[in-house]
Amino acid sequence: MVSWRRLRALCRKETWQILRDPSSNLIAFVLPVIMLFIFGYGINLDSSAVRLGLVLEDHGPEAVHFAESLTRSPYLRVRPAATQADAAADLTAGRTRGFVVVPGDFGERLQRPTDEAPLLVVSDGAEPNTANFVQAYVSGAWGGWQLQRAAERGEPPPAGLNLDARFWYNPSATSRNYLVPGAITIIMTVIGALLTSLVVAREWERGTMEALLASPVTRAELLLSKVLPYYALGIVSLFLCVGVAVVVMRVPFRGSWWVLWGIGSLFLASSLGLGLLISTTLRNQFNAAQAALNAAFLPALMLSGFLYEIRSMPPVIRAVTMLVPARYFVTAMQTVFQAGDVWPVLIPSALFLGAAGVFFLGLTARKTRRRLE
Repeated sequence: MVSWRRLRALCRKETWQILRDPSSNLIAFVLPVIMLFIFGYGINLDSSAVRLGLVLEDHGPEAVHFAESLTRSPYLRVRPAATQADAAADLTAGRTRGFVVVPGDFGERLQRPTDEAPLLVVSDGAEPNTANFVQAYVSGAWGGWQLQRAAERGEPPPAGLNLDARFWYNPSATSRNYLVPGAITIIMTVIGALLTSLVVAREWERGTMEALLASPVTRAELLLSKVLPYYALGIVSLFLCVGVAVVVMRVPFRGSWWVLWGIGSLFLASSLGLGLLISTTLRNQFNAAQAALNAAFLPALMLSGFLYEIRSMPPVIRAVTMLVPARYFVTAMQTVFQAGDVWPVLIPSALFLGAAGVFFLGLTARKTRRRLE
C-alpha cells in the first residue's frame, strides 16, 4: 500500500535536497547545455573547405578552364604545385589533404568522345573521412565542369552526369541535424543514471537511511520518492536541451512535443532505474558514480548508433547493441527531429524502452530491503 501523504512528504524532502545540492543543479541544467554545444559544434562530420593541391601539367585552354572551376568551388581551397613531388610534399606536411594532377595530354584526350579525360586524384588515406570528401568534391567539380562545357558548346550533357540528387529529411545534409538528437540521448543518459546513482548511496553514507527504515515508509513509497523528483528534473532537462537545439542551434524539429515527452519518459524510466539499481547495490557514492558511467554512458556513446553505424559493426556487437536502451532512444530522437512522428519506427522503440524501464525498476525493487544488512 502507498500512503500519498507520506509519499508527498518524501518527494518534498527529496525536492528540497535537490534544490539545495549545487552538484545536482549543475548536472541537471548547466552540464546538459555545455555537452550539447560540445557535441553539436565540436563533433562535425561535414567538411566545408578541403585543402587541395593542383598540379597543372597541361597549360592548354581546357586544362586552365578546369583549374579555374576547381578554384571557384566553395568546397575546395586550391594550392597550386609545380610538380607531383611538390604536391606530395605538401600532402605529407599536412598543408593539403589531397591533390589533383591534370596530365599533359588532358586537352587531347578530352577531344576523344570515347575516351574519358584522365585525372589523377590522390588523397590522405590516414583520415578516411577527409579522403572521401576529397574524392567526392573533386568528382563533383569534374562533373559540373563537364556539364558547363557541354552547355557552352551546345552539346548534350555527358552520359551519367544528368542526376537530380535530393536529400530527404535533411535537405542541407548537415551533420549537426543528425548528431544533436543523438547527443541529447547521451546527455539524458548521464543525467538519469548519474544523478540517481548517488541518491540511495548518499542516504547510506550520511546515515539518514537508518531513519527512513525506522519509519513506517514502505518500499514502494521509498522508491517512488527517489524516482519522481528526478523524473521531473530529467524531463525539464530534456525540454531544455531540445529548446536550445531548436532555438539556438537551428536544428529542425518536425515531430510532436507530446511524442517527445512520451518517448523521453520511457527512456528516463530505464535510465533512472539503472541508476537506482547501482546506488542500491553499491551504497557508496564514488563507486556508484564510476559504475554508472561505465554501465550507462560508455554503452550509450559507443553502441547506440550515435557516432558509429550499427550496421557496420560485427554481428556479435550488433547483437549486444540490441540490449542498450540508448540505441532505441537515439533512433526515436533522430526520427522525431528529422522525419516527424513515424509510428512504425517509434512504436518498437517505445516498447523496448518501456520493457527496459520495467526491468530495471523491478530489479531495483527486489534489491531494496527494509533492513540494514
